[in-house]
Amino acid sequence: MKRVDRGGVMDLKEKIQKDLKLSLLDKDKKRTAALRLLLSDIKNAEIEKGEKLDEGEIFQVINSERKKWTTAIEQFEKAGDMERAEKEKNDIKIISSYLPKQLSREEVEKFVEESIVEAEAESLKDIGKVMKVVMPKLQGKADGKLVNDLVREKLSSEE
Repeated sequence: MKRVDRGGVMDLKEKIQKDLKLSLLDKDKKRTAALRLLLSDIKNAEIEKGEKLDEGEIFQVINSERKKWTTAIEQFEKAGDMERAEKEKNDIKIISSYLPKQLSREEVEKFVEESIVEAEAESLKDIGKVMKVVMPKLQGKADGKLVNDLVREKLSSEE
């Protein structure tokens, strides 16, 4: 999936790079810092893979960072460091803007139910088969933990 910009077709990484340049021009230090971290993580993933990431893989990097920052927020709040927790929350808002709109629980449930039928799953032991079918469909659009929980819930009710 390519994103369309006034300058034509632009991939997600190019969009993030362009937004970084704009944040530098605007002297938006918070946005600049978050985008630099994100681009660094994307570049590290590309080095690890040995080639450019596709949009789905970039979504995975963004989701991974979002999870790390969410964990950091919890730790900062436990330690009473609300200033750092707020900074992390701001970073999450910034990077989340590059993800597709997240599906509702009901929408994810529908995908899970269709995938259970498609994978011909009958019990909890088939969870792996269902996850292989459903996750590519929901890449970047739903939290993997929510998907896993719903698959478990649906498969355990069928037993």
